[in-house]
Amino acid sequence: MAATLEEVPRRGWILVKALMRFAFMIFNNLVAIPSYVCYVIVLQPLRALDSKRFWYIEGTMYKWLLGMVASWGWFAGYTVMEWGEDIKAISEDEAMMLVNHQATGDVCTLMMCLQDKGRAVAQLIWLMDHIFKYTNFGIVSLIHGDFFIRQGKSHRDQQLLLLKKHLENNYRSRDRKWIVLFPEGGFLRKRRETSQAYAKKNNLPFLTHVTLPRFGATKIILSVLVARQENGSQAGGDAKELESKSKGLQWIIDTTIAYPKAEPLDIQTWILGYRKPTVTHVHYRIFPVKDVPLETDDLANWLYQRFIEKEDLLSHFYKTGAFPPVKGQKEAVSREMNLSNTWLFLIYSFAVLSACMWYNIIEYFYHCLF
Repeated sequence: MAATLEEVPRRGWILVKALMRFAFMIFNNLVAIPSYVCYVIVLQPLRALDSKRFWYIEGTMYKWLLGMVASWGWFAGYTVMEWGEDIKAISEDEAMMLVNHQATGDVCTLMMCLQDKGRAVAQLIWLMDHIFKYTNFGIVSLIHGDFFIRQGKSHRDQQLLLLKKHLENNYRSRDRKWIVLFPEGGFLRKRRETSQAYAKKNNLPFLTHVTLPRFGATKIILSVLVARQENGSQAGGDAKELESKSKGLQWIIDTTIAYPKAEPLDIQTWILGYRKPTVTHVHYRIFPVKDVPLETDDLANWLYQRFIEKEDLLSHFYKTGAFPPVKGQKEAVSREMNLSNTWLFLIYSFAVLSACMWYNIIEYFYHCLF
């Protein structure tokens, strides 16, 4: 009984803190998202005159909005440790991130990871479940050009055609360079049993920490975005020459997210902060697009192999608390990802001041008209 009474103040503080964080999130959305929309509307003439400059400005504001979402976890003590290859080296090139999917917190984790990767996060397209279209961030994603995909066999063929059309109409016209894809097509906990049953039926590896990926969206992205040389072969990068600048999609970034004790963060935890501070670990491997096959069967096998390797990476992490070293290294090297509190203060200040400005402008015109 005494132990229970001792827990009351701590649990009470967790509840109060969660309510305060929820109120802050609501305030954040009310000032930042309408301001973003107002700026985009007012800048439409610039879009007609100088499209590239318009999307540069829009991308910068988009990066700030994602930085705010990242800050909700940062302020709660949810940090990120990065492993593997340094993807900053290819931040100016076109790349696709293939990410394992455990929970809604994966997206927030990536929003934090990408903040220090130059312009990549500003020139990013997400492929996400269509349900996100109806969230508070849906209007921002629609304007930015993210793609909302419906899950299920009945929608699959139609969605792939829509994705192809979306990329052709929006990717390069909006100066996008990176694209984030979760090839598993759903959360680990929801797809694991189905994936394991499919693997058993088709004599494929039995996976526990990831599921077998779907390759339809990956094939569409590669077919649309990979540049072609005159002889019909792929034009991509060389792993030994990261500075090469050829047109088209050049790199595949195999991204593996691992949570301590295999307990993923969800968006509720990220917002409310009721879990203790924790470190999420993200591992990167870079593959030149020219080494990725485009034929359906070969691409499927290539993707399966990447996720088998993810399984091994995660098994090693859950046993040792660290990812294995990169080929050529004796010891694994990790890098702590940090957000600048000064930078966060500045973007929050800009959002609040912008909201005040737009409120006064709208109020002025309202009184003039009515």
